[in-house]
Amino acid sequence: MSRPLLAIDIGSSKISVVIAEQKDDTISIIGSGVARSQGVRKGTITNIELTSRSIRQALSDAKRVAGTASAKAIISISGAYTRSINSSGIVNIPQQEIGIKEINRVMQTALYNANIPNEYEVLHVLPYNFKVDEQEFIEDPFGMNASRLEVDTHIITTQKSNLSNLKKAVKSAGVDIENVVLAGYASAISVLNSDEKELGVCVIDMGASTCEMVIHSGNSLRFNTFLAVGSNHITNDLSMALHTPLGVAEKIKLEYGSLKTPSNELIEIPIIGDETQKHEISLEIVYNVIQARVQETLMILAKELEKSNLKEQIGAGIVLTGGMTKLDGIRELAMAIFDNMPVRIARPRQLEGDFGPLNDPAFATVLGLLEYGAGAYTQYEIDSNKKMLHKKEPIATNKEELSDISLSAKEEDLSDKKLQSGDIKQRLAQVATHEEEENIGQKIKKFWHWMTQIF
Repeated sequence: MSRPLLAIDIGSSKISVVIAEQKDDTISIIGSGVARSQGVRKGTITNIELTSRSIRQALSDAKRVAGTASAKAIISISGAYTRSINSSGIVNIPQQEIGIKEINRVMQTALYNANIPNEYEVLHVLPYNFKVDEQEFIEDPFGMNASRLEVDTHIITTQKSNLSNLKKAVKSAGVDIENVVLAGYASAISVLNSDEKELGVCVIDMGASTCEMVIHSGNSLRFNTFLAVGSNHITNDLSMALHTPLGVAEKIKLEYGSLKTPSNELIEIPIIGDETQKHEISLEIVYNVIQARVQETLMILAKELEKSNLKEQIGAGIVLTGGMTKLDGIRELAMAIFDNMPVRIARPRQLEGDFGPLNDPAFATVLGLLEYGAGAYTQYEIDSNKKMLHKKEPIATNKEELSDISLSAKEEDLSDKKLQSGDIKQRLAQVATHEEEENIGQKIKKFWHWMTQIF
């Protein structure tokens, strides 16, 4: 049986909506819609009404193609105004066996021990290290025998006001919310493979007005940060440097934007204030402006990577995604700035159905939201609804199997006894009836003998 999925990515330049169906482990896209983002600035909601209108427009386009939509949506939230902390928890295991209840209890203990300010709301509680008794670096403690369980978690929180405004904008568009997911986390889900997660990798989603960085190490999210700089800043820089309108600057960026060897070619562009007049500029100026902004952005991100103290744990290097990565030559520049670490430009993983229009790094987040809704989260997680997410099935131990067998045997024995007692009762009733018939016969015979003696 298929299950509908609805994903909404609320970005600074566009609102992306994708409708899909999940059947077993397969996700099939049946509709998508994109609208220009309004009321969103640098990842935060600045006008609820305008944002809601943009969401409604994108959702309408997606519904028109799909013909249907889920009642609840998985939505993205920017890393702006997020705060992340690490916390640990310890619990005793009275039953000597670790199950989902025990893992949930130790993660809830880590959350309880975390010093989270009152104005912040929890988005994700992600475990990255389990310790069973004295044994560290346990990948999965489920089903193990132990007397004590410890966990180290990475907790991502966001300002309550920021989350509340986002939810209001979505609900005003007539959509209920199933879950809220950090945008960088969703992007990582859609572009990373299992080897990269295991080796350790840094994912940077370079969008229109923001850059989201997350670090995966040991199959779990360990670090996340946010930078309020994106490709729109390149457009603004070009507009000011070339004295041309923003629309023209955007076209120049898309058509001539490159980080490779500059060209001396001249192009004509209109002037701000009098677009009827044009002047010539060299593409070398365009190259210098773009180079300066992208280099500065990557250098800030490289410093954030150093601050994480996890640089030595990312054997798979850097994965770049997002619309800004379409700039020609950005991979080579990133390799130079990140000390010759491996760098890969990533598109989102291909899904079934109408995937063609979404085969672009700019749609990594919205497709990651779909996969999250289908169960592609970490093996254990406490989500934005304070609910424990996992994909484990209960393990039947030998004791449980034996108890089930003995219980069924007892039930069969009891039913046999009930059957035997029923047979005995029925036999007794038959004997009693036979005895009553014999007694009546004897009485009739005695009465007949007495009557013959009298007469």
